[in-house]
Amino acid sequence: MDKRNFAFDKVNYILLAVGMGIVIIGFLLMTGPSSSETVFEPDIFSARRIKVAPLVCLFGFLSMIFAVMRKPKD
Repeated sequence: MDKRNFAFDKVNYILLAVGMGIVIIGFLLMTGPSSSETVFEPDIFSARRIKVAPLVCLFGFLSMIFAVMRKPKD
C-alpha cells in the first residue's frame, strides 16, 4: 500500500495519543472528593482544580492541534 494516501504518519498518531493522555490527566486533576448537602468540602477552590488542571488540559489540546497540523515528512 502506498503511504502517500494517508494524511497522518506514525508520529502524528503518537502525538495525538500523548495529547489525549495529557487532557485525560488534566480532567483527572479537576476531580475531587464528592460532597453532599450536609458536608461542604472547601477543596473545590483549591489551586490544583482552578489553575493547574485547566492549564494541563489547555496544553493537551494545543499539543493535539499541533499533531493534526503537523505535515508528515516525505
